[in-house]
Amino acid sequence: MSNNHGYKLYQGNEACVEGALDAGMRFFAGYPITPSTEIAEISSQKLPKVGGKFIQMEDELSSMAAIIGGSLAGVKSMTATSGPGFSLMQENIGYASIAEVPCVVVDVQRGGPSTGMPTSPAQGDVMQAKWGTHGDHPAIALTPNSVQETYEYTIKAFNIAEKYRTPVILLMDETVGHMREKLKLKASSEIEVVDRKKPSCSPKEYVAYRPDEDMIPPMASFGEGYRYHVTGLTHDETGFPTNSNEISGKLIHRIVDKVEKNIDDISFFEEYKMEDAEIVIVAFGGTSRAVKSAVDEMREKNIKVGMFRPITIWPFLEKQISKVADKAKEIYVAEMNLGQYFIEVDRIAGKKCHVNKINKVTGELFTPKEITDAVTGGRL
Repeated sequence: MSNNHGYKLYQGNEACVEGALDAGMRFFAGYPITPSTEIAEISSQKLPKVGGKFIQMEDELSSMAAIIGGSLAGVKSMTATSGPGFSLMQENIGYASIAEVPCVVVDVQRGGPSTGMPTSPAQGDVMQAKWGTHGDHPAIALTPNSVQETYEYTIKAFNIAEKYRTPVILLMDETVGHMREKLKLKASSEIEVVDRKKPSCSPKEYVAYRPDEDMIPPMASFGEGYRYHVTGLTHDETGFPTNSNEISGKLIHRIVDKVEKNIDDISFFEEYKMEDAEIVIVAFGGTSRAVKSAVDEMREKNIKVGMFRPITIWPFLEKQISKVADKAKEIYVAEMNLGQYFIEVDRIAGKKCHVNKINKVTGELFTPKEITDAVTGGRL
């Protein structure tokens, strides 16, 4: 736990580490990649001071494998990367999903594709966070837009991972990772920390993947006397592979349902000046900061505009977006890509009102003027 509660001037990446430590993270494995490298550097400095461990791996695929192992041993584990490294992690993110291993993956997005623009902001990994790995599995991704939110939603990411036994992605962008702002660190008594559910039975009675009524199996740590099998293959309740079609289908439905049927528990969002908004701009992460300023400017000109900001990017906030579309005459989706989140918003809201794109892939931040020009046709 951090003992430095109070106000500090912190970078977003620094705040991420503080949040992780306060959530109980005691193992970090990663490979340096801009613009996430500070997360690894600061973790390497701070983890030994609280009895934790840091290891620099040879690549991102092995980094993801290492935190899966750390979590199976009972230690809250995290890694951090950016777009190309995130791609390398996808196979093992799928492994963590089917093996139900809680862990946190931080993706500080940069320009792409490929090596792209390593030091420039982008939001090009939205769809990768959902569909990067193969097969049907739960995808949870949270997107903060400030240093304070980075701290707080890193803690939430760990809590959700532990509660639902699944990997959780903190989908930041370079803007948020590298900005510096005032951060209010919390005392340990102010922080809700969730730990994974442990078995109450004896090791002989333990069936590793037998779920409780909440669809989540208790999780024993390796080294505690509980012996069980972990595999990336479709498995039965003992953890051993199975070719049974019925058991396979039941497993996949359960690991998806344990998240989808609890979506209200992990749905976070902000509504800004939405009470009477006829025009709604959907924006997230660093882009939402420019949008908020643009909303204020347009309100001064008596344009009824508001902002809906999803903090939970995945699962998609269908219920909330549908409600927005019930009242709005027009919706804009602003994002630093060519329309990845727009696809989902249009899928739900496009049945009720017109949905437009505002996109930018130049490696530069949106300015409020670019947003107002897009909405007003440059008449403001």
